[in-house]
Amino acid sequence: MAGLCAVGALVPAEAYARQQEQQEEPDEVEEDVVEQAPAEQIPAPAPPPVPPPTPRSLEELIPEAALGNTEEWAQQGIAATSAAEPEPEAEADVEDVAEAVETQIEEPAGPAVATSFDDFQIPEIERLETDPEVEALVAIDAPDLIELPELEEFRVSNELILAFPADNDRFPERTDFVTRFRALSTIEALESRADTVPQLAARARADEQLLADMLRTYGYYNGEVARQLSGGRRGDNGEGERVDTDPQVRFDILPGDRYAFADIDLGALDTAPDYDALRDAFGIQTGDPLQSDLIVAEEADLRLALGETGYPFATIEAPELLIDHARKEGDLSLPVEPGGKYVFGGIASEDPRFLSNRHLARIARFEEGEVYQASLQADLRRAILATGLVTSVSVSPREIVPPEEGEPGEVEIDIEFDRAPLRTIAGAIGYGTEDGFKVEASWEHRNLLPPEGSLRLRGIFGTREQLASITYKKNNFLGRDQILTVDTYASDIVTEAVDARTVAVRGSFEKVSNLLFQKPFSWQVGAEALYSDERNRVIGGVPRPRQTYTIFGLFGSATLDTSDDLLDPSEGFRLTGFLAPEVSRSLGEETFYLRAQGDASYYQSIGSTVLAGRIRAATIQGAEVFRIAPSRRLYAGGGGSVRGYGFQGVGPRNDFGEATGGASLVEVAVEARIQTGLLDGAVEIVPFFDAGSVSIESIPDFRFIQYGAGVGVRYKTTFGPIRVDVAAPLNPTQFDAPVVVYVSLGQAF
Repeated sequence: MAGLCAVGALVPAEAYARQQEQQEEPDEVEEDVVEQAPAEQIPAPAPPPVPPPTPRSLEELIPEAALGNTEEWAQQGIAATSAAEPEPEAEADVEDVAEAVETQIEEPAGPAVATSFDDFQIPEIERLETDPEVEALVAIDAPDLIELPELEEFRVSNELILAFPADNDRFPERTDFVTRFRALSTIEALESRADTVPQLAARARADEQLLADMLRTYGYYNGEVARQLSGGRRGDNGEGERVDTDPQVRFDILPGDRYAFADIDLGALDTAPDYDALRDAFGIQTGDPLQSDLIVAEEADLRLALGETGYPFATIEAPELLIDHARKEGDLSLPVEPGGKYVFGGIASEDPRFLSNRHLARIARFEEGEVYQASLQADLRRAILATGLVTSVSVSPREIVPPEEGEPGEVEIDIEFDRAPLRTIAGAIGYGTEDGFKVEASWEHRNLLPPEGSLRLRGIFGTREQLASITYKKNNFLGRDQILTVDTYASDIVTEAVDARTVAVRGSFEKVSNLLFQKPFSWQVGAEALYSDERNRVIGGVPRPRQTYTIFGLFGSATLDTSDDLLDPSEGFRLTGFLAPEVSRSLGEETFYLRAQGDASYYQSIGSTVLAGRIRAATIQGAEVFRIAPSRRLYAGGGGSVRGYGFQGVGPRNDFGEATGGASLVEVAVEARIQTGLLDGAVEIVPFFDAGSVSIESIPDFRFIQYGAGVGVRYKTTFGPIRVDVAAPLNPTQFDAPVVVYVSLGQAF
């Protein structure tokens, strides 16, 4: 059979050659085949088939005669191919050749072999020994295929989609997860409509790693993230049109099982006397869901608790988390060394002549023997900086008595600082629609009479105001945030309602609320004596004589404040009461009266908007209004009163249109402080409505009520909002401007 295959392969090879030669000598080819038939001429074994000759070029295969009539030449080619097929006699000769080949092969020396295919036997193959490693692999069970959960998509942007398990219980942190990812995503940060597929693919790889890291942050250490990139090529828009599609990345997030905290080692914390309270401050317990953020937060809470319960020298090393994937748990190690418990001792100033130990002890909000608190130490540092007498300050505890036998030790607070320049010269030039042109200059020494005894000389020269004053102020007098002030001045002031020339001395003692320490209760008491030559401002053209007043009075005020911010409150309320009994002597007559005023304001947040309201009521009891100096009467109008009107522009007027002031006052104001989101939320739009009434009698009769409305802009800064209000009077008089603009620091109320 092998010989037959060999010879059979010759026939088509010769036929292929005859076809290439246009079948010119078919008889000769048959003789060549027959001549190979004798057995003695065939070597053993049979020669391999002769490969077909290399075809000639196309130009050689097509004769020139064929170019004239291609159809006829093609038909000749088909006929020639048919004529070249072997005839039955040739097939018989081929069978003879095969038989001769089979019988004439000589047997080689050596073992006997089959001389025909019928006697040929395949030797038996030895069986290989079993490989134990292969058996071990075969013994491993195939993993069970799990069914993937249903996923819910969260579109982060046009280029980015996150898919989470639709069952929220599988990943309850996904809302916070998406918010954090949006802030950290490389795709989100570098998103552009011109992004190419390679660019997006590179960013997707970075985000894939980010998502895996975030899963571990939330305690999902066996979670998986699958990334899919699509789009970025031309596609069908559904209407048979080819359009470009934007590239898009989708991440399928399969959190898996959430790991839990196992062993928690807090070092030597159990040696602290307050171990139970400190351990409660570190809110991680065995079995709690594992989360890296929680470790950081609870470490901070523990540091705070140590600092606030008397451990100034406590140390906490970096936490270590050992993950056991077999148990799906993590062992947390946070080495803590409490360092002993202490109470406050004294205060030691490095420059007692400049800032004495006694004065610094007044500033401090702690007493000797109280348990050490890091927050009180930090507060003392801020208070020293707030004096303006130093440029830098260092406050640090120093052990003077070590703890022993369960009793706390004692630390002294060392104060080191650098002096600031103490003298200041300042000047200003300005113009206002109410004040006109004004030039102001001042000189101040902030520690002329140590500690914190300042002296200030101030002068103003303007079209409506001239003033010279000497002010002595003692900050932190007899206690923290208590101020003693003595002010002597001479002034000549012309306002909308008053033209007064005054010489006065005024002294006050107050406990103030400030930006450093906003207090729920503050107060002020004082006294003043003045000599004033004044009258209501003349604008009707009819001059009137001036009248002199000698006035002596006492005053006091108190404020309750539950608001959340001194300059920009959003929650809470404020209540302020003011009383000032006075005696006035003019034209040989004495007049006794009581000035009283009450202010109330309320703030309520609704979403990102703050609704604020204010009411003010004031009265002068005990005297008729025209027996009271014009500068002591009640007026309304201005940026802190009824917006839309000038300062002292609201109230009764005489026949000449001159403001006379009154003996009672009522004001109301409401506004909405609306967040815009501009400049990272620093800009607010504030529509407002104000109303006010000033009556001649000591009890309001509401004969003169003025309304104003407008809109303002607030730009929030670190030291409070800058306020710009534009208001218009709703029922203006002939003396009122159509629009009034107010600029100041802080909210209107």
